[in-house]
Formats: sequence, structure tokens, C-alpha cells
Amino acid sequence: MTVAQVFVVGILVSLVLVTAFAVYTAFGPPSKKLADPFEMHED
Repeated sequence: MTVAQVFVVGILVSLVLVTAFAVYTAFGPPSKKLADPFEMHED
């Protein structure tokens, strides 16, 4: 593999990992700790 291919594969893997972590945080067990600011300030 050339340096450019390694660089592109590294960026793609990083992007997939960040996306997977974001989905896990939003919908997985850690989502119970997230606060909804609109729900907290209803009139």
C-alpha cells in the first residue's frame, strides 16, 4: 500500500469509529444520563 492509501484508510476507520461511538452514546446505555434542556424548562 502506498502512503496515500494508508492515510485514506486511516481517515475512514477513524470516521467509522467516531460515528459508532456517537450512535452508542445517543441510543445505548449512556443515553440515560443525557439531559433534555427543553424538557427541563417547560412552562
